[in-house]
Amino acid sequence: MTACLHQTVFGDGKPLVLLHGWAMHSAVWCDFAQILAQDARIICVDLPGHGLSQTVQPYDLDHVAAAVLDTIDEPVFSVLGWSLGATVAMAMIERAPERIQRLFVLAGNPHFIQSVDWPGVKPEILDRFADLLQTDTEQSLTRFLALQINGQPHGRRVLQALKQGVRQRPPPTQAVLQAGIDILKTSDLRDTVIRATLPMHWILGGRDALVPVEAGERLHRLKRSMTLDILPDASHAPFLSHTATLRPLISGRL
Repeated sequence: MTACLHQTVFGDGKPLVLLHGWAMHSAVWCDFAQILAQDARIICVDLPGHGLSQTVQPYDLDHVAAAVLDTIDEPVFSVLGWSLGATVAMAMIERAPERIQRLFVLAGNPHFIQSVDWPGVKPEILDRFADLLQTDTEQSLTRFLALQINGQPHGRRVLQALKQGVRQRPPPTQAVLQAGIDILKTSDLRDTVIRATLPMHWILGGRDALVPVEAGERLHRLKRSMTLDILPDASHAPFLSHTATLRPLISGRL
């Protein structure tokens, strides 16, 4: 089933699609999107089952990526994915490489879960969120938001901005939240990224509790053509905490 996805557009110029993270929606981009819109046409999409978008069945990475591709009218565009949105963006370049001009990954990992051969988040962290979803969805989301500002200077301000953005639209259902966790736990897009020929730009936070810098460094050794920028003081939501630093790293490369 193809979902009808909600999108909001800012500015004119080269198209750049922004894809948000787990449990969020595209309104969290609002201030940052309008800054980027000074340089490009910014298309903010609510992922399936998030915000104002319909869901997809079955809810898996392939159907989510297909729904986003079907929603975007532009024949060719760049995409910036944050966290789960980065996983979706990587799946999009596998599904329709001819349509994606440039990939920006913000706090994303092609293999999100830590394994013996790859740095990532410990599986038990996502398992705890999954278990808590079964009994207290709101508490699970609150803990997840707090984790994203771990060690962040001015963390309270960033957390408040995240909470304020999330409250602007209805929360995802428990089923959609669980499906998103399953996507993060099971997806492995390392080969997709390594094989892809389009320009790629990775931006990671040095204090990110979910995506370790080592993942980007490992990937950069495997794919020397990609750029890797580390924001030492940033956590998992640098578009809220490091806006001025991010703008040239994105707009300057479109």
